[in-house]
Amino acid sequence: MALAKAKGRLRGRSPKLSRSQEAHLVGLYRAGRHTTGELAELSGVSRATVYRAVGRAGPPPDESPPGGTPTSTSAPWATTKPTTTP
Repeated sequence: MALAKAKGRLRGRSPKLSRSQEAHLVGLYRAGRHTTGELAELSGVSRATVYRAVGRAGPPPDESPPGGTPTSTSAPWATTKPTTTP
């Protein structure tokens, strides 16, 4: 194994999708026109591979605020509404 590493031949498992295929898959996923199962079947991979590819790609550029940090520290559903008594 040390000899293979020294020669640069120790690589591990090769990826199922190339970088361009993965980018295309993520683009189709984000377009919202296909289910994960359809994308998996189309690409010849499992649904888990589709989810991993989307996770590796990160959030879409238009959904992340400038600076990369959220603008609010609390979740929108956690806001409390003022209660009024009749």
